Amino acid sequence: MGQVKLTAVVDSQKRLVPDVYSMWICCGEIAEQAVPGQFISVYSKDGSKLLPRPISICEVDKDAGKLRIVYRVVGAGTEEFSSYQADDEITIMGPLGNGFPVAENKGRKSFLIGGGIGIPPMLELAKHLDGEKQMVLGYRDVLFLDQEFEAYGKVTIATEDGSAGTKGNVLDAIREQGLNAEVIYACGPTPMLRAIKAYAAEHGIECWLSLEEKMACGIGACLACVCQSKDVDHHSHVHNKRICKDGPVFRAEEVEL
Repeated sequence: MGQVKLTAVVDSQKRLVPDVYSMWICCGEIAEQAVPGQFISVYSKDGSKLLPRPISICEVDKDAGKLRIVYRVVGAGTEEFSSYQADDEITIMGPLGNGFPVAENKGRKSFLIGGGIGIPPMLELAKHLDGEKQMVLGYRDVLFLDQEFEAYGKVTIATEDGSAGTKGNVLDAIREQGLNAEVIYACGPTPMLRAIKAYAAEHGIECWLSLEEKMACGIGACLACVCQSKDVDHHSHVHNKRICKDGPVFRAEEVEL
């Protein structure tokens, strides 16, 4: 069916921690199609803000026709979204991008690594993987969603300030705990993904990365969210991949970080 743009309805919203909000949205058509790793574009009601905000899908409830986004307030658009309440209308488009490969890695031992606002999309992925899962979550300081991950496997925490778990980053936590896996799924800031790509190459581990990037159109037309790639892109004929269209999930070797 492909992506659809529609006026949905907010089912509920709450603040998890300062500046991080969780919103459930009633949108049957989009929820029905969504897979782990995809995102939606959320449109502002302010006519002067023409471009939507891309936000990862955190959870999907297909039976109820709902999906959940967990996002950080970083500007006027997300500030507006944080004021929405139950029964408010919200214009969204989705599901967008590709998702994480799940069926191909059935039964394999996996790392689900999330950093900062790259943590939310790993929650829906955790539900779909049937092998042994180890969730490694990296925070600056304040934790969110960590307890929700505990239903799906072991959770290891890293914090920059050392207030919880390992002091340092997600790889510091993996090394400190002596963890290992056959496949890695990761989403977070570019420096984290760059380090994970190198770690996976060093240890010969299959690795899938979900890239975070500011996007404009969300459907691959504007080339505002390109990343460098190993192969030539058939659309732009250069060594680029469009994160919104070709990604946001890539095999680690496909992209230059």
